[in-house]
Amino acid sequence: LLLLQVWASCLWLGHSEVVTSFESSCPQFFFRETPPNEALEPENPAWICQRYKNQYFFATLYDRQERIPVYSAYIYEPGPGKRPKGWLVEPQLMGPSYPKTMEKEWTLINHYNVSTEKLSESQAVLQDYKNLTGLNRGHLNPNGHHHDYNSRMATFTLTNIVPQDEKLNGGAWNNYEQQTMIRNTQGCDITYVVVGAVPGNNYIAKGRVNKPSYLWSSACCVVDNNHRKAWAVIAQNDQNQVQLLTLGELEDTLTQLYGRGQVSLFDSECPRE
Repeated sequence: LLLLQVWASCLWLGHSEVVTSFESSCPQFFFRETPPNEALEPENPAWICQRYKNQYFFATLYDRQERIPVYSAYIYEPGPGKRPKGWLVEPQLMGPSYPKTMEKEWTLINHYNVSTEKLSESQAVLQDYKNLTGLNRGHLNPNGHHHDYNSRMATFTLTNIVPQDEKLNGGAWNNYEQQTMIRNTQGCDITYVVVGAVPGNNYIAKGRVNKPSYLWSSACCVVDNNHRKAWAVIAQNDQNQVQLLTLGELEDTLTQLYGRGQVSLFDSECPRE
């Protein structure tokens, strides 16, 4: 009985699993269960099904080497509510024997006997984002695109965060997230989003965490069984402006920027024009 209680309490904690593929573990965040193709994959990737309070909320491809997400994929379901406080990290980036739970650094250090050094080897930690100038913690998957407290809290993991230009984050990018998305999703039954960051040549935290050169976002909206619409944006991560593109234009731009072959962000049923 005691073991059952321990097991149940473990289940109740927020889960976040490093998995072998999105298709087999959390395909529901991708249109037609089709994640972006390999052209975005870094040398040392980690596929994370972001799970909290025993429920998956989104998926993140994480770049272990640059210590930033490549992209996060989610379903757009905005709702009112407070912005959560506190930040979480991903224990399983240290290895499969660690909890499947998104945890606070404090919890891992004090309850799982993890050293700060060990934790920071596998990912960005809060210390990396201290004392930034002109940059702040930019969500890829924004908490405002979710409808309740748990789904918003799940976005406050450092595996969903990049060093983002402060003016861009609070300005044109925020405007896109809050206003353009509301306009563009009118008439949509369900909207799938993939939002990402292109690694740049600059770093924070003494070279530990990459500062992306570009941020980008793409959406595929299902209007009904026969109709879809799609759109995309890209922004340089040192300017307060966002460029609106077609999905095809973004894929071609990313193909050039990543240089690993033709990028495909969604199943072919999403219009590229």
